[in-house]
Amino acid sequence: MSTLSTRTAAFAGAAIVLALAAAGLAALSEPVQANAPASAQAPATPVDAALVVSRNIIDWRDYSGRIEAVERVEIHPLVSGTLTAVHFKDGAMVRKGDVLFTIDPRPYEAAVARSLAQAEAAKARAGHAESDGARAERLLADNAIAKRDYDAKQNDAHVAQAELLAAQAALKAARIDLEHTRIVAPVAGRISRARVTAGNVVSAGTGGEPLTTLVSVNKMYAAFDVDEPTYLKLAQASRAGGAPMPVQLGLADETGYARRGAVSFVDNRLDTASGTIRVRAIFDNADGTLIPGLYARVRLGTGKPREAVLVEERAVGTDQEKRYVLVLDADNRAVYREVRLGRGSGGLRVVEAGLAPGERIVVNGLQRVRPGETVAPRDVPMSTPARPPQGRASSLGEDAAQRQEGTPAGTPAADRTGVV
Repeated sequence: MSTLSTRTAAFAGAAIVLALAAAGLAALSEPVQANAPASAQAPATPVDAALVVSRNIIDWRDYSGRIEAVERVEIHPLVSGTLTAVHFKDGAMVRKGDVLFTIDPRPYEAAVARSLAQAEAAKARAGHAESDGARAERLLADNAIAKRDYDAKQNDAHVAQAELLAAQAALKAARIDLEHTRIVAPVAGRISRARVTAGNVVSAGTGGEPLTTLVSVNKMYAAFDVDEPTYLKLAQASRAGGAPMPVQLGLADETGYARRGAVSFVDNRLDTASGTIRVRAIFDNADGTLIPGLYARVRLGTGKPREAVLVEERAVGTDQEKRYVLVLDADNRAVYREVRLGRGSGGLRVVEAGLAPGERIVVNGLQRVRPGETVAPRDVPMSTPARPPQGRASSLGEDAAQRQEGTPAGTPAADRTGVV
């Protein structure tokens, strides 16, 4: 009985040992199975790739300035009197020659009548004196009059003629004063408010407050200050006699530069304190939007069109102080390439050195790729990021947002380029 029990116990112990051994083998095999996928080759990282493009561009420099009127007139009365009528609505458009104010003309009508009468009297006296002079000349030929009397008659005729001329001049002046009782617009444009109303007495001259102001609106100036290097380029272009530098204009609530103009004036001296010189460009104002005093974003082309390499901004990475792109070789391996960037151009970035047209670079997914890795590229065009259309916008666009409030008028807002 004891022998059977001993054998049973031995079999049970052996079974336990076998079970533990099997469990240990299973535990040892699990890490090997878990690591089997890791030892397989990782899939290529998907990225967007595009060919580097080349376009003709113009280098632009951006400035801030103010809109100025081509013609600005302060309306002052040229004769004194009581203002009897105001003939315009405040802020209205007026044409050249439109009557703006009327001053009581009655005193000046009386002055014209008086001057006319005096001129007629002087004319009669001159005629009588001329007849006496002619008679004296005939008598002198017959020795019937003394030479002294003859000279007196001739002198009287000359004095009478001079008095006639004076009377005629006084009549002309009186008529001019009468005309000035009707104050007319000297230029066409938009008029301000009437600062003096009917019933007030106004005085002639420019010493007092003007009755109103008038500015022309068909064309407007944008005045801004440029730096010395830009002025030298302007002077060089002027001496060369080629095409003038292009100028574009945008307002504070506009994106882009929808208006085209031309440089019309460059000052004759450089401000040594700021290192800038005053420049003025002229622009059409057919829609009447431009008014004096508006903030102006002015873009001035500073060179001839040139061919440049362009890439999307998102395709450029930063490596400490360096800028780089990832160029794809024939095997779709990402190759690190340091680049030197230029200015912006229509949503793309100019690459001055480091890339050539036709090379393929990563434009999307740059942060997921390391140099030397193989990628799975999806070819896309080198496109311009979506931007609002040029013209007015409900908020400041990219170009307007780059303007800093309080920036001096002569400080360039930015350097950029534009596609020709």
